[in-house]
Formats: sequence, C-alpha cells, structure tokens
Amino acid sequence: MKILHVDTRPDWRGGQSQGLLLLQGLGARGHQAELAVMEGNPLAARARAAGIVVHALPGRLWPLAGPRMIRRLVAASGFEIVHAHDPHGLTAAWMGGAHRHAGLIAHRRIAAPLHGSPVALARYRAARRLIAVSRLVAAKLVESGMAAERVAVVYDGVRVPEVLSAEARGAARRAWGVADGEILMGYVAQMVPGKNHEALLLALPEMLARRPGCRVIFAGDGPRRAELEESARRLGVEGHVIFAGFVSNVEQVYRALDLFLFPALGEGLGSSLLEAMAHGLPCVAAESGAVSEIIDDGRDGVLIPAQGFAAGLVRIWGEWDLGEAARLGRAARARIAEEFSDARMVEDTLRVYESAV
Repeated sequence: MKILHVDTRPDWRGGQSQGLLLLQGLGARGHQAELAVMEGNPLAARARAAGIVVHALPGRLWPLAGPRMIRRLVAASGFEIVHAHDPHGLTAAWMGGAHRHAGLIAHRRIAAPLHGSPVALARYRAARRLIAVSRLVAAKLVESGMAAERVAVVYDGVRVPEVLSAEARGAARRAWGVADGEILMGYVAQMVPGKNHEALLLALPEMLARRPGCRVIFAGDGPRRAELEESARRLGVEGHVIFAGFVSNVEQVYRALDLFLFPALGEGLGSSLLEAMAHGLPCVAAESGAVSEIIDDGRDGVLIPAQGFAAGLVRIWGEWDLGEAARLGRAARARIAEEFSDARMVEDTLRVYESAV
C-alpha cells in the first residue's frame, strides 16, 4: 500500500512516538509510508533519520496552503490511504479532498466527545475509518454520532526492550545522580493540566517520612513547570525532585527507575505507562480514563482511585514490598509483549487500512 501520514503537532508526545513506530513498521513490511509534517517538528527529524520520506507542510498561510499541498501529494503520488493523526491534520486532509481519492483515516487519542459545528464534525464523517486508541475513546466517538461500524480500536504499541543489565542500570542511575541505596520513582508526561503531577508532590512529604531514601524524577516540560517547581519548594521536597525537562532519550529515565507512577486523569490510553511496563517496572496508576484497559489491578500493576490518589500512594508506599514489586514488573512486561507490542499495533492498523480500501 501507499500511505500518507499527516501530523501537524509542533511537539513530541506519545502520539508522535506512536506515529514513528507505525511508519517504521509499515516500511519493514514493504509498504510505502510517507509523512507530511510541519518542518521543525521533532517527528520530522526522527523520521528522516529513520529513512522515511518526509514532506514539509507550510507553516505560513496554513488554512489554504496545507490543504492545497495535501491535494497535490495525493493526486501526484496515488496514495491509497491518508492517515491523519491529529484534528488539524484531519482538517487539512479533508479540505484538500483526500477523502475523494483515498481512504481517509482519522486517529483519535482523546477520551472526550467530539465538539464543534456541523462543519467541524463533517471532517470526521468524511473519514472511512476512525481509529480509537482505547475502548473508552471509541465509546466517545460513537456517543458523538459516529457510526460504530466505522470505529476501530487499535491500542498503542511499544517495543519490549531486552532485559536490562546491572551495568546499564547503574550507568543510567549515575547519570541522574541517584545513589545506590535510593529508591527512584518517575513520571514521564508533559507538564500540562490533567497530568496531575501535583498529586505526587503532595504525597512526597509523607512518603519521605516513612522511607527517607526516595526521590522522584519528572521527565517532560510544559507550561506548568514553574508552578510545580514552586509547589516542591513550598512542600520542602525540592531536594528530592528531579525536574529533568524534555528528555530526548527517555530510555535513560526508564532504565534508572525502581517504580513508575502514573497519576494522569482522563487519559485516552497512556503511552508512557505502556513504555514503563515494557521495561518491567512496577507501576502505580490512577484509576482514570482508559488506564484500566492496560493494568489489571494486582496482577500486573496497582490502581488507585483518582480521587485521593496522594493518600492512596502514601498507603501503598508504607506497605511496599520489593519482592511483590519485582513480580508486578515481570507481569507488566509479559502483558505488554502479549497485548501491546508495536508489531501488534502495526498489524491491527493494517487491517483497518484494508477495510478502508
């Protein structure tokens, strides 16, 4: 197949990571997958480095120039599928008439109903298939009036890394200045509303009172960073929190951790949670959004009610057992390999493409 992927986000998040994995997986299977993306987007650089053909979308006069460029690409190259990974990309593909010449696919990652005018909703109705990253997101699409037979659930997928050696783990911990006896907890997420970083900060003073040798690393940046740094100072825990900012090689964070925390609220799925589980980390997550589709509480992770997450985390921390943590980590890794691998994500997406053509 010839597939054009469209992504207009300016930053690097879970959706962009998934897009790159999908492009690479499609290429490995002999399909011609190309990318239309805003120049300067981290996804553009990483896709080029992976040998993927990248078409730079115009940043100026976007409402006119973007659809025009996609129209030209589809007409000239004969793409059978146009896969829009974000709402603005879907708008450009729709306005460019991609749905008249190819199977238009709309990817939806947000666990919220579709909003907007009839014209805004028309772009989703023009898509032959809508890919939802979870059952929860699929239900929201149907609730918004999309035909259930056009909605397919394709879970995000991640690569399961090799089991980490003691040397590699030690090197990662030294890179973050973490001592051998310390327990390092971590959270990988943009610092934006809904990610709920403050719940971890609120729990930390009591966690330190129970077990002094622990630290938290926040990997990610965003508009709430200054506010969260001030909260850490106000709570007196700033010396125990590493604000790492955006980490280009986030693998070095997962390698250093003893425990992964995921307090996010209302997530459509949770790419960083999948990554942590693939690394064999015990994970504690808020029971919110589609997280219960990933974690089976007590079997391969721990779920805490979203309301009162900080108090629940303190309670679990007081009872934390290293042997049980190791068991949860092994089960988490096995769950990802079985149900959330990148290979499975690519194959499930291909089935959606085939149904659309």
